[in-house]
Amino acid sequence: MFYRTAGQFKTTYEADQALFPVRQDAILLGVILAFAWVVFPLTASEFTFQTLLIPILIYALAAMGLNILTGYAGQLSLGTAAFMGVGAYACYKMVTLMPWLNPVVAILLSGVFSAGVGVAFGIPSLRIKGFYLAIATLAAQFFLVWLFEKWAWLYNYNASGAIQVPNLTMFGVYVAGPQADSAVQYYLVLAIVSVMTMLCINLTRGNLGRTWKATRDMDIAAELIGINLMKSKLTAFLVSSYIVGVAGALFVFMWRGAAEPNLFDIPLSFRILFIAIIGGLGSILGNYLGAILIVGLPVVLGTLPAALGIAISSSMVEHINVMLVGGLIIFFLIIEPHGLAQLWRLIREKLIIWPFPH
Repeated sequence: MFYRTAGQFKTTYEADQALFPVRQDAILLGVILAFAWVVFPLTASEFTFQTLLIPILIYALAAMGLNILTGYAGQLSLGTAAFMGVGAYACYKMVTLMPWLNPVVAILLSGVFSAGVGVAFGIPSLRIKGFYLAIATLAAQFFLVWLFEKWAWLYNYNASGAIQVPNLTMFGVYVAGPQADSAVQYYLVLAIVSVMTMLCINLTRGNLGRTWKATRDMDIAAELIGINLMKSKLTAFLVSSYIVGVAGALFVFMWRGAAEPNLFDIPLSFRILFIAIIGGLGSILGNYLGAILIVGLPVVLGTLPAALGIAISSSMVEHINVMLVGGLIIFFLIIEPHGLAQLWRLIREKLIIWPFPH
């Protein structure tokens, strides 16, 4: 079998704790990266870039930020979209006030503003948790969207109240705006998402990740063994909001091209939450699996009936998509709470011990 592990010996603790203890996992990741960096950009069409590849990466990054907070640190949040909006508007103000600023630097710096706002709204987590914390983050959602609408300085006093992404260049190539090529935007998004993924993997595998998990599992016991709960919770809000803010900047500058305040409303927060739940809370891989399912499902429903010669309206496709997503959420919450990532782990374990039944 592909996952045969005979002959793979580990003689040090470092080797036993390696990111890829099974050699085949590293090979599989290499194949996936080859497809992402080489095969897809050379074969994908404009439609594929705009409806599948770019949104999957951006939604996966946003879900990863939420997963840091909810899946690893155990702090519920319903304001993810608002923190994405902070990153988007911060990036817009930076590129309009400082046109000479590198677009990648602006996108990465936009997460700093989102992180600051996230920490400010994360302070109530020091006194409340669970449902009450979710309500507090929901209040942040409503407040920030209201601020995006009422503070005209954020959108440069545009009469429409929307932000329009200007043409931005890097090394003489358009990377954002109406003249930017989708393949260039895809590469830029893929590079940033790859760096953020490696950052999240290292954080969750280190001391900070273990602190978050202890806080999630039993905060009182964690405090008794010397863990600073204030530091643990606020760092979770800090890292999570930073990643979500960067995802928000990519969401507008590398995909949408323009945005109104209602784009960052509560439905977007729930969509990102659904991606994290279906993919698997407390998993980095699950964010990608959930994003592929949530983003790809409407595309499949929109193209498959036509390919089979079945006439179906766009409104019916939308209704079917909502019903399927709701059914999947109920299924995973009841049958497999750890989501698609856990299903992959079970398949992988079966492949490793095959043909033995245990």
